Amino acid sequence: MTSDSSFEVKFSYKGKTSNASGVTRETTQSQLLAICRQALDIEEDVILRLVAKGKTLARENQGDARSTTDEQPAFPPSIKIPKGGAKIIVMGSKAQLIEKLYGRRSDPLMRGFDEERQARNRVKTDLSSAWGKRYGNQHKQYKFCRFEECTDASFGSRPGATTPHAFEARRLLEKLACDPGVQAIMKSRELVVGSLGEMDPIDDRLMKEKEREGGRLLGYNTNMGMRIDIKLRSDDLAGFRPYPELASTLIHEISHNWCADHDQLFWTNFAQMRIEYLWTHAQLMHGAYFVGGRRTASVAEVTDMIVTSNPANGMLARTEMMNNICNSLVPEIQRDMLQHRLSVQLIMPA
Repeated sequence: MTSDSSFEVKFSYKGKTSNASGVTRETTQSQLLAICRQALDIEEDVILRLVAKGKTLARENQGDARSTTDEQPAFPPSIKIPKGGAKIIVMGSKAQLIEKLYGRRSDPLMRGFDEERQARNRVKTDLSSAWGKRYGNQHKQYKFCRFEECTDASFGSRPGATTPHAFEARRLLEKLACDPGVQAIMKSRELVVGSLGEMDPIDDRLMKEKEREGGRLLGYNTNMGMRIDIKLRSDDLAGFRPYPELASTLIHEISHNWCADHDQLFWTNFAQMRIEYLWTHAQLMHGAYFVGGRRTASVAEVTDMIVTSNPANGMLARTEMMNNICNSLVPEIQRDMLQHRLSVQLIMPA
């Protein structure tokens, strides 16, 4: 077909069709739009778009000069014209409806593409800033997959409440997960925990049942590591429990990944993990790693369980650190084991 030969065009618009002849390869986009509007008797306030075989041939712009400023041919050589002529689907929208749509306020609960990209970039940043850049994130494979703070608890919605906000509870969970000592335990034992959550200090049936039995529930492990919940807040809800207690409770619950009962095997494994936790912070005390001018042991509030009277940096100091760690842990583990009528001598070396 030569460029100057004409062909017939069939327009389809809202169930109505109309044919137009005299269209050629040289027909511009604005001319084709004018032919379409005249053939179908379309109102002037309708903005048109012409589509053939999934490709846009011509379209009008919103504004005073609605005819396209692109005077390129509507049928470039890449578009094949059937022998029976071209079939064009006409799409039209009222200008007032478009202006009304543009004037609407976007839903604040829906993310745009830019906000979605920003959210993805935030995921790549450090999970917790408490431990510095080196320990800002968990291990890529051995980690806590999700964090769930109490956001719907009754204490979080009372006017004038002094209890820490749910945001602070989440930051505390993330701090526990990124703790260098906890990361060392997770990595050495190749652990993956589904969720690390906060126990509801008010509406928790397991906690109340334990208190009726004369005990005190500070955390629990569901299905051998599918979920671990920790009681973060103090009994009066005025603040959080001391961080060393929270870290010890978390390690206690991690030990339940292997042993459901509080037997000799459980306490042996728990004691080993507690030593590994403190020894990790002790090793960082020998290096040049600081977090805001502080050692990680100071951030974890366990310096008094590690430091020795000997300021030397040789092997003797490391040996004394390990001895100090073991001596500091004996009263803690003995107190916990007595609640289950067990003696600490069961797990201590001869």
